[in-house]
Amino acid sequence: MKPAVLKKTAQVTVLMLIISVLVPVLAFAATGFKDLKFESNNTVTGTVYSDVYSVNATVYAFDPNGNRFDVSSVTYVDYDVTNNVYNYKFTVTSNTYDYVRVQGPFGTSVDGKTITDSVYQSVYRNNGTNPGGGSTCCYGGGGGGGIWGSEIINVSSNGSVDADQLKNSFKNNDKVTLKLSGDIALIPAKALVDYVTDSKKVLVIVNDNGAYIIPLNALKLQDLANKLSVTTDELKLKVTIAKANDTTKDGVDKAAKALGGTVASNAIDFDIVGLGKDEKTAALDLGNNYISRILPLSKAVDSSKATGVLYNPTTGKLSFVPAVFSSTDGKSEATLKRNGSSIYAVIELDKTFSDIKGHWAESYIKLLANKLVVDGVTDTTFQPERNITRAEFAALVVRALGLDTNSGSSTFKDVAASDWYASVVSAAANAKLVDGYEDGTFRPNATINREELAAMVVRALNYAGAKPDVSADKQTQLLAKFKDASKIVWAKNEIAAAIDAGIIDGMTDDTLGARDTATRAQSATMLKRLLSKASFINN
Repeated sequence: MKPAVLKKTAQVTVLMLIISVLVPVLAFAATGFKDLKFESNNTVTGTVYSDVYSVNATVYAFDPNGNRFDVSSVTYVDYDVTNNVYNYKFTVTSNTYDYVRVQGPFGTSVDGKTITDSVYQSVYRNNGTNPGGGSTCCYGGGGGGGIWGSEIINVSSNGSVDADQLKNSFKNNDKVTLKLSGDIALIPAKALVDYVTDSKKVLVIVNDNGAYIIPLNALKLQDLANKLSVTTDELKLKVTIAKANDTTKDGVDKAAKALGGTVASNAIDFDIVGLGKDEKTAALDLGNNYISRILPLSKAVDSSKATGVLYNPTTGKLSFVPAVFSSTDGKSEATLKRNGSSIYAVIELDKTFSDIKGHWAESYIKLLANKLVVDGVTDTTFQPERNITRAEFAALVVRALGLDTNSGSSTFKDVAASDWYASVVSAAANAKLVDGYEDGTFRPNATINREELAAMVVRALNYAGAKPDVSADKQTQLLAKFKDASKIVWAKNEIAAAIDAGIIDGMTDDTLGARDTATRAQSATMLKRLLSKASFINN
């Protein structure tokens, strides 16, 4: 071949390589975010633009660990003739996070074809958008539901994960996705141990059944290795995302039917254990770290009537799991948040009571009844104005946090092991949600007052990582408008925090009624606000 021909061929080859690199960039150049801003009311506002017009576009908000916590529809603003894009305004909550990542599932057009991947961008509370961050395409498939900014490692059906590959991936990326061919992943702890103190590192594990989103700083790998008498170099994490067997599935269906509900998802076993020598296993202790599981739904659901549930095969009962619901491109999913492994599903209920119609707390009571957080006094009555005891409210808070009630026993001398509330009082005490009195009693049957109620809810917010920080000056400011603030005996900071978080209101514009006995309706209202503040429900 002549030199001139060789030179021409080389030029064409280089040109084709450049085009192949540029095409993905061009494909997303006409979609992105602008004017992102943290507002003083804990929201993020901005504009998302696209060269594809959409009437059903949606923007999602993710926390620093990659957990989706809010969804917003967009409002069409105008068409930018200069840049040939459509502009849409949106607002999402930001809670108390220092930064959030927003994602918009817009399509873009290239040569008349529509690309349907998403774009995302980080926005920081103090500095605006991530400098140089721009909008980039994200991965979101196989049950992952919008998992962004992730390097993907494919895992074979035997679950084996190469330690060096995973370690190197985390060296270069804050988020790594293991895409499973089967139901399990066998993850060498030595690939993760160098990153467990980095709050930005997140491991995503995904298959067709669902997804785990695991912040590495929630993994106590050395403790787990000690339990199994191995080193962290010898330890593996066995992660399972598998459909429950037919017996379990039938149990979930039967339990939902007994409650008057229907099942809206597969029953999925989400499990993480440590794996040592001779296949010996030990449960992973997550403490109060709530990790997210994404569960595909079989149909669209009403978030006020749907709830995530945990199935207990021993009792055959279902219990509440914090969950938020969303839909993208006609596919619905639930993000369930909990600090333990179990069998999870989603059910729908439509529960009400004859004595709450027209009551000021009717919507809150119905919502929490559908979530399995509150019960009626009978099947048909709630008795909203009845007082509530310390044990009864402890049980409600424990349910709202999705806590395990099977570990430990109460140390209070007036709580017997045979009492119906023994396990919930123990769980509440272990989570530091309740205190006893100086004489070593809990006084479970004493009516609870609004001061005690507020304190318990704020401690629950703290457990869930959503408690606002209230300084002494801010406490004084928040309580100043209430003429009876001096009647608060011991929980001034807790009540101020509850006011700041929107958990409690005054009984009137200038009275708190801190020492007044609390009602079942007031309790339901505070619990609903707790769940909303912690992003444990949509509403």
